[in-house]
Amino acid sequence: MRSLVLTLTVVCTVLSFSAKAQQTPAAADEIVKEACTQATKNHKKVFVLFHASWCGWCHKMDTAMNDASIKKAFVDNYEIRHITVLENGANKAQENPGGAELLAKYHGDQEGIPFWLILNADGTLIADSRMKDATGKLQNVGCPAQKEEVDYFVGLLEKTSKMKRGELEAVRTRFAKIAPQAAH
Repeated sequence: MRSLVLTLTVVCTVLSFSAKAQQTPAAADEIVKEACTQATKNHKKVFVLFHASWCGWCHKMDTAMNDASIKKAFVDNYEIRHITVLENGANKAQENPGGAELLAKYHGDQEGIPFWLILNADGTLIADSRMKDATGKLQNVGCPAQKEEVDYFVGLLEKTSKMKRGELEAVRTRFAKIAPQAAH
């Protein structure tokens, strides 16, 4: 009886550690590294999207990119990865370790989310979600919704992907459907 209790205790302990390990999100640098490996194999770029569960604009960005009218164009051209940052309360555990530091490395820590990067397969930055405003200051477009933001986004996609004109126009059309609001 005693060995049965000891065996059950050991099994429960192992299962408990195993469950905890499965709940811990991957480190941000590991996510990017894995995406770069896949991008090299698949001849793509890497699209990194910093987001949080509470962020409405993050959800709009995801919804748009996953819309049936344009999803294939994104999947064919980018290894898309999400890094969770800026969570609150109980959701803090959902953050990817190192995500805040990675966001800061690319000067997105003061920009708001969503914040996104486009990287070469070797991990070098080739574009981000910061667009120059009328005064020349960089501003995060986040989820592009206003005409200038959508134009900027589509222009970057044109430069960093093999999307054809029809695909780019489909992206423009889909993002133009997002109701512009003052802040995102």
